Amino acid sequence: MKFNLATILTLVRIAAIPVIVICFYWHSPQARPIAGIVFGVAAITDLLDGYIARKYGQTSRFGAFLDPVADKLMVSIVLVLLVQGDPDWYVDIIAMLIIGREITVSALREWMATVGAQGVVAVSWGGKLKTTLQMFGIAFMVYREPLFGVDLYHIGFVLLVAAAGMTLWSMFIYLRAAWPTMHSGAQPGD
Repeated sequence: MKFNLATILTLVRIAAIPVIVICFYWHSPQARPIAGIVFGVAAITDLLDGYIARKYGQTSRFGAFLDPVADKLMVSIVLVLLVQGDPDWYVDIIAMLIIGREITVSALREWMATVGAQGVVAVSWGGKLKTTLQMFGIAFMVYREPLFGVDLYHIGFVLLVAAAGMTLWSMFIYLRAAWPTMHSGAQPGD
């Protein structure tokens, strides 16, 4: 397998996860801001790897598999960190909604692929908007400290609430699109 820039950026995103976790728990006033910055930079690689893969013809089966895995790992792990760091019930609910949606939509896409209808649940602009809100929200909440007098944690929380709303909306759109296939009576392999 030949690695290209798009795949390397995806691997960098995965490699950033332990760095974020270590910084999150490090006993230093700069640790959480560093974790937030590392998360933010890793989130930007999510935008870049897809763009680079399409623009420069660097798409691959491995990259198509690895990209969503990297995203889901990074988001899920860091949401668990936020729940642990701020155990208020509303942070828990948001994390459960986002992680639950990711599991549901991933399972839906996998099942739709087995029945040859994966195009029905292709990534939409709503899913991309959800991801953008989610990444900025999480980065700001992880950063936690005010920046130039701006309460980044609160802004991040508002963005994450918006992402949770988009999460539910985009999941509904995907499920609605898949509904006719789910009820067609055909089984995989028929």
